[in-house]
Amino acid sequence: MANIKSAEKRAKLSKIRTVKNRFYKSAVKAATKKFDVAINAGDMEQAKAAFVKVEKQLDKAANKGVIHKNTVARRKSRLARRLNSAI
Repeated sequence: MANIKSAEKRAKLSKIRTVKNRFYKSAVKAATKKFDVAINAGDMEQAKAAFVKVEKQLDKAANKGVIHKNTVARRKSRLARRLNSAI
């Protein structure tokens, strides 16, 4: 355990940030799974709606610094390609 007050604060903030980061990553994964299910089922209306939600979650994660912006761009591009090829 940390002995210095600033180190204690850093440890506390690290735990808080870990929980927040986990929340954003989990939201991205859940939205992506819904998109995958819709694509595999062939439901294009639901897939389009899910794609918008995935994009929104990815952008939020990028703005918070949880996921790098280039990673977000790559993932969005791959999902868009899958959506367009399924149409």
